[in-house]
Order: sequence, then structure tokens, then C-alpha cells
Amino acid sequence: MTAVGRNKITIVDIAKKAGVSKSTVSLVLRHSPLTRPDTAEKVRKIIDEVGYVYNRGAANLRKSRTNVVGMVINDLTNPFFAELAVGIERVFHAAGIVPMIANTAEDPIRQGQVFKTMLEQGVAGLIVCPARGTDAAAFRVVAKSGVPTVLAMRQLEGSGLPAVCPDNARGAREATEHLLAHGHNRIAFLGGYKDMAVFGERASGYAQALEANGIKVDRNLVAEGPPSRAGGMACLAQVLEADDAPTAALCFNDVVAFGAILALRQRHIEPGSGFAVIGFDDVVEARHYTPALSTVAVDSFGLGERAAHAILGMIQAGDTWAETYVGPVELIIRQSCGTDAEVAA
Repeated sequence: MTAVGRNKITIVDIAKKAGVSKSTVSLVLRHSPLTRPDTAEKVRKIIDEVGYVYNRGAANLRKSRTNVVGMVINDLTNPFFAELAVGIERVFHAAGIVPMIANTAEDPIRQGQVFKTMLEQGVAGLIVCPARGTDAAAFRVVAKSGVPTVLAMRQLEGSGLPAVCPDNARGAREATEHLLAHGHNRIAFLGGYKDMAVFGERASGYAQALEANGIKVDRNLVAEGPPSRAGGMACLAQVLEADDAPTAALCFNDVVAFGAILALRQRHIEPGSGFAVIGFDDVVEARHYTPALSTVAVDSFGLGERAAHAILGMIQAGDTWAETYVGPVELIIRQSCGTDAEVAA
């Protein structure tokens, strides 16, 4: 990096003048779409005022020395996280970054071992989907290393780490409101565990919708279980044993919803007409399932790309801070909830 004038101007100087982080300045210099237009304009104005010149060659040299980034995924058997990983890798490939990927299988101990190995290998950054039961202390070794880290899909209270995730509470609330609007007042929440951050967010949105409509949450209709097909089958069986059985269910994710649909068919209940089911994530399989699955779309590929851009910005800026991003969600109505169904494209 060079500057016009006697004193050398740095990204830090520009960041202080603009009141933003170093990573934000770096994103503006690279013409990234991740900065707000007004922020980008403000930064560019200061760059022009101080006569700063971006030395792209030096930036590329830095990148060539540190071109490996760790991707620590909690469950690659779940199609949602596989899609997320593809979105991350797509950006890394274009940037000449080599991903080092590991699947922790929702095991915090295994996750700690992965952190240690990746840091020993000298990764330039980490994108982490925290394993179930992870607490902020798990990231102490990462914080001490000074390696830029971004959380994907799951925020972690007390960690101080930036995250890229969907608006889980809003998605669950809108899905539950849709079922309520179509006559369902006994709605179950299926799958996931309370020690998953996403469970709390999605269960909260579900509860908010019920309570706003004067309906108290019935704990007999909230079934915890593995976020898998088998978990969905078991959870559906559990809530159907309630004295006043539900007529609809919001599921923790699409895979749980697929299991719930299988369990309904085993009982000769037709999903959509006999029982309404809504999933969460909108994995590729959702639109091709029978019946096509109503779900809350969270754009797994886009969130993966966003996480990758965030970590690249931090690496190039030499910073360990970035803004947390909460992405929009969209309720997609298909045949599985039997209400205003649209034919899947």
C-alpha cells in the first residue's frame, strides 16, 4: 500500500476518519457489495481526500502467503450445511483460497481438536458452524491465536465473534402465523434440542405467534429430538400421543419435516390434507419431495457466500472484527401444509 504525500496513509487511518472498521475499508477498496451504499460513499470520499492509493499487488502477495481457510461444519450429513459449504467454497475458489474442511458431527470435543489442528496448520481464518453444546470458552484458543473467525448459522452468546445467520425467530413466527390463519390452533414444534442456539430462536418465534393469538404454548406439543429424519419420526409420534393431538407442525428443519411426513404416512395420515407440515431451511430436496414441502427459505448458498466474503475482508484488513449479519427469510408455501399450495417449479 502506498499513499500520495509525505506521510504514509494506512487503512487504519481511513477507518478512524470514517468511523468504521478496517475490514469495512478493505471491502470498499475491493468494491465488495457487502457494504451499505452510504457507508461505501463516505469511505471513498475520505480515500479521495487523503490521496490514498490501494496497492493491489501487495494485497495479492499477502493473500498468497495465507491462502488456506478452515471450514468447520457441524453436520455435513445435513443437506442444508452441505449447501452452505458449497456457497463458502464457491467464493474461496474465485479468490484463490484453499478450504480445509472438517465435519465435527455436533461433537464439541472433536470441534476443539479440529481448532487445534487447523491453527497448527497456520490457517489464515476460520468459518465455524458451532457444534451443539458449544460455549464461548471453546473459542479461547482461537481468540489467543488472533486468527479471524466468523460463525455461520449459529450465533454464540458471549463469544464476541461476528456471525452470519438467518432471522430464525421471524421465520418461525411467520410459519406459525400462517398455520393459525388457516384454522390450526393445535400446532406442534418438532425436533432439535434446547442447547442449540437455533432451537431457542425458532422455538421463540413459534411461541410468539401462538401467544399473540391468545394461545398458551402446550409443552406436550414441543418435542425435542435429533435434527434428522429419524428424529422427525420420533417427535411426530410423541406429540400425536397428546390428549388433544395437534393438526399441524412446524419442524426445526426440513430433514425433521421429511421424517414427520414419513411418520404420518405410516399412520395412514396424508400430509397436507390430514395434517399440515412446515419445515425450515428450504433445502433443494424440499421442492421435489412428495408432497412438496412448505418451508422457511433461508438461502443457504447466499449465507455461505456472505460468510466467505466476511472472512476474506477480515484477512485482507488484518482485523478480527466484522459486523454480524442476520439475513432475511421467506415462507414458501407448497403442498405439505395444504393451504394455498403452489406447484413446485
